[in-house]
Amino acid sequence: MAAARQAGFDAVEHPQPFAVPAYRMAEILDAEGLAFAQMAAASGDAARGEKGITALPGREADFRDALERSLDYAETIACPFVHPMAGVLPEGTNPEKAWNVYLGDLAHAIERCAARKVKVLIEAISTVAVPGYFMSTMDMALRAADAIGPDQVHFLIDTFHSRATGFDAEAFILAQASRVGHVHIADHPGRHEPGTGTIDFMRLLDTLQGKGYAAAIGFEYIPAADTLAGLGWLPSWKQRLHSS
Repeated sequence: MAAARQAGFDAVEHPQPFAVPAYRMAEILDAEGLAFAQMAAASGDAARGEKGITALPGREADFRDALERSLDYAETIACPFVHPMAGVLPEGTNPEKAWNVYLGDLAHAIERCAARKVKVLIEAISTVAVPGYFMSTMDMALRAADAIGPDQVHFLIDTFHSRATGFDAEAFILAQASRVGHVHIADHPGRHEPGTGTIDFMRLLDTLQGKGYAAAIGFEYIPAADTLAGLGWLPSWKQRLHSS
């Protein structure tokens, strides 16, 4: 957290921060003057290679337990969003059954968030990054959200995943900015820092600002070299934001 502040960031995010007790995380965030932007929920057992359990048949009880843990943690650290990760389906799993499980678990998450200061995010994670990931395209994410209720969930838009699947993130932001709850930045191809690929990030930033986007922008990329050495893009982003 201190390193993030020293590098110039105002907020942090982490999929599974549970190794640090929530009360201690809140103290650290307060000491560093940082916000916690979003975290995963029900991401599963990383040691078993799981990338979420929200769409996995037979894991509904595990999902509910993990969700409650995430919601309690998120409220303690004033994190506004949780992302129930869909997961990679075990071989032989019926996709239609997985879809119904995902919708049921998502609906449960929305219900459990109703009395809390936490909202639900959906992220489409491309199979380029996570082979076999169930919720792999924004078309699927939109279909899920519309099935549950369009105003019940927000979208996490990831620039790398969008470009990798041919999804026009800028057009979506222009048309439905109110449904965007969080943004992840990574260039394409390569999934490295801004400026290493083909995405026009200044245009994307102008679009977000033009639509009044005020939530967090996270940078989830693989540094081309050293993390700190790769932050040369940060001053221009901050200047662009502060001058608007």
